This record gives sequence, structure tokens and C-alpha cells, in this order.
Amino acid sequence: MPRTVIEIAQKIEYLSILDENANLDKSLEPDIPAEQLKTMYKYMLLGRRTDERMLKMQRQGRLGTFPQSAGHEAISMGSVINIKKDDWHVPAYRELAGMLYRGWPIENIILFWNGFEEGTRPPEEVNDLPICVPIASQLPHAVGIGMAMNIKKEKNVVMTYFGDGATSEGDCHEALNFASVFKAPVVFVCLNNQYAISVPLERQMACETVAQKAIAYNMPGIRVDGNDVLAVYVATKEAVDRARAGGGPSLIEGLTYRLTPHTTADDPKRYRSDATTDEWMKKEPLIRFAKYLQNKGVMSAKDLEDMEVEVDTLVKAAVTKAEEMAKSEELLNPYNIIDHVFADVPQFLQEQRDELGEYMKRENDRKAKKNAKKSETGALS
Repeated sequence: MPRTVIEIAQKIEYLSILDENANLDKSLEPDIPAEQLKTMYKYMLLGRRTDERMLKMQRQGRLGTFPQSAGHEAISMGSVINIKKDDWHVPAYRELAGMLYRGWPIENIILFWNGFEEGTRPPEEVNDLPICVPIASQLPHAVGIGMAMNIKKEKNVVMTYFGDGATSEGDCHEALNFASVFKAPVVFVCLNNQYAISVPLERQMACETVAQKAIAYNMPGIRVDGNDVLAVYVATKEAVDRARAGGGPSLIEGLTYRLTPHTTADDPKRYRSDATTDEWMKKEPLIRFAKYLQNKGVMSAKDLEDMEVEVDTLVKAAVTKAEEMAKSEELLNPYNIIDHVFADVPQFLQEQRDELGEYMKRENDRKAKKNAKKSETGALS
């Protein structure tokens, strides 16, 4: 039999609406109410200033190692604004702006990166999963939620996030495949900052875009300017509306750049040039969006200054609260590592808890004797 050709549509769009100089394509400009635009900017700014304050704390020894989110605010906020509280938000670890918008307290984020798992407990009023640090492991969870929605005939949507490095993980491909086969209402948002820690994109994959992987899974895919919050908004709104209407999953690739190291333990100068970073700094999302808001008459220079003051006040208060919470008996209770693992504590874990209790009693007795001896010595002198 002769060879035959299987026709496959090979089209991937790139969307940019507001460029790095705040030049606007009015034909593509979304109709977003002024108050919603202000909200988007506020949480992008809050994410950036929180991130910057956390870096200072880490350098001062007041916070553990953490991955910064600076430069990723447009992808996070431009997408999450399109989902409802009862939709599901499944983050990785650079979605700070969107998490704050969803109601996560800043102090919880600070606590989490200081080693307190209590900090990653999602707010009660939203359907969010905790921060996920293992690469791509949250994606099958997101698809499972979407498949369950279909079974229950719910008209909700799941929005999940991952980096370009996650596309090299099997979990990512399994999630995309299952979502497509079962038409799960999942919006996959890739924060393509072009490096998997120090591995550049061209060493991870041979194809030109992440978005074109959608073709293989028979789902819509698009690449957007990840520093253009308007482009992210438009692409994700289309994907959310399609998913909610029963159209299945979509893959959105936001092309951006890490303005900071991979984590506070990384030195990007070993694998990235300063010249490239400087060029991307000119394209960062907050400055162009602020210019857009001013050009549109939504916010004045004074409004922007006032918002800076408001955000600074929120961040400072959260830092104070987080450091007070970190000293509380509730969070420092050593039994926390055991008591919240199982609904019914198994025998082996109960034995470990009893052993910990005996150790704590011995330590308390030792400290009490030591303090008593000090008091006695002081009285005699």
C-alpha cells in the first residue's frame, strides 16, 4: 500500500497586545472595567513588593531559601482574575500575585518559606491547592480534579501552573494526555522563563515553543507575551470560557524571564549574561502596565504613589505578624509533625509520639534542674 498523509493543523498563535514601551494594539485590547484593572495592578505590585521584602529577610537570616516571583506577575494575575472562587487554582511556586489575590495572607507565605507547613494551608473561601515545589507533580492532581468535575457534572474550571522545566517531566505529559482524552476542564499555564534552574530552553526541547505541544494532545495552544498582562488575560479568558462550556483543556505558554535567581541559593551569573538580563528588565510587566493605566486615565501618578504606600504598609504589617506567629506555642509545638498526618493515628506513629513525649519530659526536667541550680548559685553569691 502507498504511504498516505495524515493532515494535522499546525498553527500556533503568538499574542501580544501591550508591548514593552506600552504601545497598545487597540484592536486587541480587552474590555476590562477600570476597577478590575486597578485590582490587577494592585496584586501584581503587592506580589512584587512582597517578593522584594522576602529577599531582604532571607539575606538578613530571617527567612529560608525561597524561589522569587519577580517578573512573573503578569502571567499569574492576568490568568487568575478569570476564575471564580469555586473554581480550582493549582499553583506551583511562582504564582505569588495570584495567590495573594485568591486570599492567601502574606504572613502565611512568609511562614511557609521559613519551614512552617501551616503557612501553606489554603484559605477557607477558595478552592486552592497548596504551593507545590516538586516539579510538575501538581499537574496530574489538577487533571484529577477536572475529571471529577466532569463526573459530578459541575461547570467549574481548574487552572494550573508550571514552568518550562516541568515540560521535561513525565507528569506534565501524562497530565496533558489525560486532560485531552477525558476533556477535563483544565487550563494549563506555562510560565516559560527560559531556564530550568540553569538549563536553557534549547537544551530541554528541540521544538520552538512549548505551546505547540498542544497539537500532539489535540487541544488549543497559544504562546503569549508573558510580561503583557492584557495578552495573558485575553488568552486565559478564552481558555476558561471554552473549558466551562465543555470544550476541554487548553495550553497557554507565557514567554517571560526570571528577573532574579532561580532561588535565593542560586547564582544566575554562571549561566546567563548580564546583557540579556538587562534587555529583559526593560520588558518587565509592572512598568508597562502602570503606563497603560496612566495613558488610559484609570490611575494617575498620584494614585500609583498612593498604592505603593498602601502596599508597603500591608507588607510591613504581614512581616511583623509572621515573625510573631513563628514564636507562638501553636506553631512551635513539636507534636505538629505527628498530629496532623492521619485522621486515625496508626500504632507505629503513636509509639513515636509517646517516645517524643518522653524525650520532651526529660528535656524539660533537665532545663528545670539547670535553672534551679543557677538560681541557687545566684542566691549564695
